[in-house]
Amino acid sequence: MYVQNANTPVRKPVTVPGLRAMKAEGRQIVMLTAYDSSFAWQLETAGIDVALVGDSLGMVVQGHRSTLPVTLDHMVYHTAAVARGLSATLLVADLPFMSDRDVPHALEAGARLVGEAGAAMVKIEGAAPHVLDAIKALVERAIPVCAHLGLTPQSVHKFGGFRIQGREQEAAERVLKEALAVEAAGADLLVLEGVPAALGERVTQAVSIPVIGIGAGPHCDGQVLVLHDMLGVTPGKRPKFSKDFLVGRDSVAAAIKAYADDVRSGAFPAPEHCF
Repeated sequence: MYVQNANTPVRKPVTVPGLRAMKAEGRQIVMLTAYDSSFAWQLETAGIDVALVGDSLGMVVQGHRSTLPVTLDHMVYHTAAVARGLSATLLVADLPFMSDRDVPHALEAGARLVGEAGAAMVKIEGAAPHVLDAIKALVERAIPVCAHLGLTPQSVHKFGGFRIQGREQEAAERVLKEALAVEAAGADLLVLEGVPAALGERVTQAVSIPVIGIGAGPHCDGQVLVLHDMLGVTPGKRPKFSKDFLVGRDSVAAAIKAYADDVRSGAFPAPEHCF
């Protein structure tokens, strides 16, 4: 259970309806990944709005080449650890690869991530018919859903790698259609990854739910980065859409605060981080 630290500012908890209110008010939503309690506490202290336990842990924590080897047990373990470090920050957890293959499996995964691990919302990739069915079923059972469109890492083999999506007109129209479909299915939030900035703006304007961009340009309702990327500790080349916020700063806390400040001010993402 989270224990309030004397150095942690007391703030009103972020809620799912509160995110929609932030979009309506034009306040940028700051999201960042976390995979353990200590870093979760850093996010909490910095006033991050949303913590995402992403299946990206397969790459940045476990050392895999993709997110595909991550299991539901892994996600429950890491989500529970992050939950212990949070108080006001809203917690979102990924449904791992193939846990959305049908409604019963999606419901089981959602129940474990929310009921057992402490997430407030689950994230699901794509907009195929079975995914839309899963979103509807989860929402009907009071499990809020964050959709994920564009570059969906669980589809890495289908895409032929981690490739930018929606560059061509037909592909862009498909992403926009999918965004409207997941909203209609009941999703309360949308992560849009790896698309041209112009498409990110179109999608954000087209849907009433908040859109969180990661490599989707500056016109989304908020931004998310992988913690290890924004701290510059991920091996290999950092994604174009990311930035090392630890450069020139003397602590993880200062880097996370700088990221939050830059998202809220509109300084990040800059043109060099966009497609």
